[in-house]
Amino acid sequence: MRHESAPLRSGRWLFWGKTVVAKGSRRSTIGRVDTGAFVRDGYLAVRGAFSERTARACRDMIWESLAGHGISRADRATWNPPLVRIACPDGEPFAEAAASAVLAAACDELIGAGRWTRRHGVGGTVPVRFPSEEYPGEVGYHIEGTWWGDSEYWTNLRSRGRGLLALFLFSDVGPDDAPTRLITGSHLFVPPILAPAGEAGMPGGDVAAGLRPSVLCRRAADATGRAGDVYLCHPFIVHTATWPHRGTVPRMMAQPAIEAADGFTLDGADPSPVARAIVSGMAPAN
Repeated sequence: MRHESAPLRSGRWLFWGKTVVAKGSRRSTIGRVDTGAFVRDGYLAVRGAFSERTARACRDMIWESLAGHGISRADRATWNPPLVRIACPDGEPFAEAAASAVLAAACDELIGAGRWTRRHGVGGTVPVRFPSEEYPGEVGYHIEGTWWGDSEYWTNLRSRGRGLLALFLFSDVGPDDAPTRLITGSHLFVPPILAPAGEAGMPGGDVAAGLRPSVLCRRAADATGRAGDVYLCHPFIVHTATWPHRGTVPRMMAQPAIEAADGFTLDGADPSPVARAIVSGMAPAN
């Protein structure tokens, strides 16, 4: 399984995988979203979507929440659990991160302007991963569901309710920091599994179980980057947590849905890259 790691330079722009950022600055500017690459690979990395100052303030609030679990920033002896999942805090720094203009522009490009729901904050949960050789649990390839049905989250072919999966990096995440692993192009193999379930949809776990094993042998991209980066992923991308965490500081990342209440139209009339990828996945070649 090959992993992406190296940036490619071209003129005044720095391209990193499916990333476009302003060269020589952490202030990010989307000059052109490579929608073709998103349809093909299933993700876009927005580097510097929000500032390091904002990310630092978010980390401070996450540490405040962890204190309620008996975990102290100053006492590494309390960092015993390999994983502690908390609700993403509310507060001004999270509102600033969610209000990123460059992030909104990317969502407009991928979903369609006016078709996704803007939040006051980030939302979702923050699975804080501490340096540890212990198995953290919650590891396994899956796609995200959107609505709760009996014992797990469900989704359907139109991706009703979910426009994208977002990964907000509040801390620097390197290869040793247990990054989320994305299977490149895996979203194209999900539509044929969901199609027979129709509008009712099916549990996300059943979708993963229906994939042919070779899908998991495709090239993988680890969601690494600096605090302030955001990954925008197709709602059907297959991904997993990784372990162990052999870095030196806790990894802090939120993973909310970018909501699109009506989902997507799949008759070929919907020009959004998310819809185009679903339609492409239904083609006989896949």
